[in-house]
Amino acid sequence: MPTRHPPGTVLVLVGTTKGAFILSSSAERGEWTVDGPHFPGQSVYAVAYDERGGRTRTLMASWSNHWGSTIRLSDDDGATWTGPERQAVRFPESSGLALAQVWQIAPGYADEPGVVWAGVEPAALFKSSDGGESWAAVDGLLQHEHRPRWMPGGGGLCLHTIVRDPVNRDRMGIAISTAGFYRTDDGGATWQARNQGVRAVFLPNKYPEFGQCVHKVVSHPARPERLFLQNHWGLYRSDNWGDDWQDIANGVPSDFGFAMQMHPHDPDTVYIVPIQSDEFRVVPDARMRVYRTRDAGASWHALTDGLPQHDAFECVLRDAMAADACERAGLYVGTRGGKVFASADEGDSWRTIADALPPVCCVKTAVVGAR
Repeated sequence: MPTRHPPGTVLVLVGTTKGAFILSSSAERGEWTVDGPHFPGQSVYAVAYDERGGRTRTLMASWSNHWGSTIRLSDDDGATWTGPERQAVRFPESSGLALAQVWQIAPGYADEPGVVWAGVEPAALFKSSDGGESWAAVDGLLQHEHRPRWMPGGGGLCLHTIVRDPVNRDRMGIAISTAGFYRTDDGGATWQARNQGVRAVFLPNKYPEFGQCVHKVVSHPARPERLFLQNHWGLYRSDNWGDDWQDIANGVPSDFGFAMQMHPHDPDTVYIVPIQSDEFRVVPDARMRVYRTRDAGASWHALTDGLPQHDAFECVLRDAMAADACERAGLYVGTRGGKVFASADEGDSWRTIADALPPVCCVKTAVVGAR
């Protein structure tokens, strides 16, 4: 079924604690239309938009008090939804595990339009080969020898980040709170902890093999060997796909935070939203600031134009910042206070495009017809 939006439309998909909203605008990103809520009253922690294979499919992971977590599909931009009301993703009975939440949905490569990945709680990776209709657990991670010693973070034992290598298809990275960053080099058959140099401030051994509370990992296809990582206390960069990590918290007001976003066109530019502390999870000094590095973490600079600088007791979760793929990239940040801030000039200036939504859990973007 064709998309209802003309080519070039910018979509911002916002998951909240009370449903999902689809914001749309022209390529100029001046005026925005808000559609929703989809799945009203349900938490939506993961969304994705997939134009591979000639379709325009929206995938949303919704959670209800009655049915738990599932993944629903729409091929008409949310006009109708398919998929089971409960447990599209199921653990094998032999695992003794039950799905608590879907935290991430990530489409595969362009030439494998059926492949979609999902990261879930309790920490596991699932693969779909039919566009999200059915799912199977990646056994190499499900059976990992470290699993009995993984401990949950404040949000649960969740696999929340999936990083694909655009060059080596057998390589993928995942992040688990609080197990750390793991990598496979053989298509998922085996997984190795890759956390050397990343602190676990809450453990007696501050630099363990695993057990770090990684909050987000991002990368750019132009520099596939380089990764950036936001930790529970710590900002890091790896130049060798996670074999080791270097601290790059140079001048930020706090190295605690959740969200991290790669610039879509520049492998040296990354955005973060620092949070004051793990005890007081609001932006430092109650000033809403997005920090940007243009030199791969050597320096960071605050972006404030149009963002509230007084009494802004906001928090931004790990998946609540996104960038569009327009020629001059747009940035979008959703807050626990129900606001969505947008920049059409790569973060130089901002404005509010939604200010009364439920608490924002995740933000994703798409430009219709960009593939």
